Formats: sequence, structure tokens, C-alpha cells
Amino acid sequence: MTLRPLGQSGLSIAPLVLGGNVFGWTADEKASFAVLDAFVAGGGNAIDTADMYSTWVPGHAGGGQSETIIGKWLKRRGRRDDVLILTKVGMELGPDKKGLSQPRIRQAIEASLRRLGTDYVDLYQSHRDDESLPVTEPLEMYARLVEEGKIRAIGASNFAPARLQAALDASAAQGLPRYECLQPEYNLYQRADFEQHHLPVVQAAGIGVIPYFGLASGFLTGKYRTAADLAQSVRGGNIGPKYLNDKGRALLAAMDAVAETHSATLSQVALAWLMQAPGITAPIASATSAGQLTELLGAAALRLSADDVSALQAAGAMPWRQQVY
Repeated sequence: MTLRPLGQSGLSIAPLVLGGNVFGWTADEKASFAVLDAFVAGGGNAIDTADMYSTWVPGHAGGGQSETIIGKWLKRRGRRDDVLILTKVGMELGPDKKGLSQPRIRQAIEASLRRLGTDYVDLYQSHRDDESLPVTEPLEMYARLVEEGKIRAIGASNFAPARLQAALDASAAQGLPRYECLQPEYNLYQRADFEQHHLPVVQAAGIGVIPYFGLASGFLTGKYRTAADLAQSVRGGNIGPKYLNDKGRALLAAMDAVAETHSATLSQVALAWLMQAPGITAPIASATSAGQLTELLGAAALRLSADDVSALQAAGAMPWRQQVY
């Protein structure tokens, strides 16, 4: 795969980032290893995780399950020099483990490094803005961690445009590390917020974008088309109310037509659209099997025409009535 620069970080990534949120959740250690093996075999090189994955699972309080599995894989396969590790800090892991204060970041990075079995992280991301603090608070700690060799670059996730711009301005004015990428929610269904508010900021600053929910929690795979389909996975209960409506059905119909034209899957169409979208470096997508991962990697070879893009975007932009399933 042709690598793409991630902002001005000096890091280059393949057009698909592997999401680690499922490791230790819907993919056990064996399945996770198979997915990771298939990812690097297919040319992928960037793995995204977070310290809080997967706190939402009963018995997983405190998080760290995904990082632990990735760390075991890195050790057993000896692949640390072949991949980039992207992890995050900031979500709540406990009453005294949340936010982006400097002591919290110090505590979190040391714990992440232990779980990952490495002495550095390639991209360390603020998982969510901590608006109780000035934007310089985490940046000052990140500067120290860069000097110590524990992180190579930093990124931001779930930041409001004004706060992201304020952080970028502070970095330039004070000589602090700057956020070299943004990780927002963005996909064919959920477009307006990023395109209207975040895209102008990231394009002006020249930073990368690695969006999450590229497949809209699985809805854009075409797996969920009726209320009965929602029982197929643990995500179904959240997908129905959010996506299974007039707009969602129209979008799936447009995707079906494009997929048929290219002999592609809906997942490949959704990810290929993101890979070609303005300002996007690489979407994040997760998989629970090697076969599923190989399918997702196929999106990198799919070239959508201007007509394809227009049809997809028109279906997602129409003022559909939000009549749910």
C-alpha cells in the first residue's frame, strides 16, 4: 500500500488504520492475533487503541484489555519495528483516573507502555478534550514525554473546532508539540459536523485526520437492514435508533448500486469513500476475523468515480424523514 504522511509528524501510515477497540471484547486473544497478522500481511502498519478499551464490558473496569493483547502480539511476533502504535489518554478509568492533567497523563502513559510492552508510543492522543484545563496543560506534559522518548507525536480526538484551534495556536506561540492529527466521528451517514466545522481547521493547519466509526458501528456494511437484523450483534441495540431510518435505507440503496458496479462490498465502498474524501488521511476500522480484515483492506484498491461519489453523498445529504425502524 502507498503510505500517507500523518500531518507533519514524520509518521507515514497506510490508508487504513486498524481499530483495536474489539480486542479483548468481541475478539478474544486468538482472534485478535489472527486479525493483527492479516493486517500487517496485507500492508497495514498503524494500530489504534486506547487505555480505556474495553471498560464498557462487564468485568473490564479499569480498561487496558486491548493494549494488553496488542502488547502480547508485539512480543510474540517481534513486530514492534514494523508497526505504529497509536493509543489514547483522557477517558475515565476510575474516580482518580480521568482527564488530561499532567499527573494523569504521566500515570496513563506509564501504564500504557507496560501493557504494550514497549518503551515508546508512536502517536499519543488526547482521547477527549478536558475543558476544565487550559489547552497548554496536556501539551506541556507531552513536550516532556517527547523529550524522554516515550512518545513520538501527538493527536487529538473528539475536540471542538475552537479548542483544537486554540491548542494549535498555543503550540505555535509557545514552541510546544502540536496535535498532528484529529480523530473525529465521520462516515457517509454522519458528515455534517466534521465537514462544516472541523475540516476547515485541519486543512488550514495541515494536520492529518483518522476518523473513527467509518462503518457507522457496522451499519454501513449492510448487515442491518431490518429490525430483526439488529439481534445479530451486541451493537444492534445502538444501531437501530441511530441509523435504521429513511436516510439510512436510502444510503444503503445508493451503496448497493455502487458496490454492484465495482463488484465490491458495502464495507469497501464506505471505506474507499473515506480514503478519497478531502482532508482524510486514513479511516479506522476494526475486524473480528482475518477474513473480515482482508475484505476491509480491499477498500484501498477501490477507486470510486466522481459519479459514484456524487450518488453516495446525495443519498446521505437528502432531508429524509427520520422515521425509525
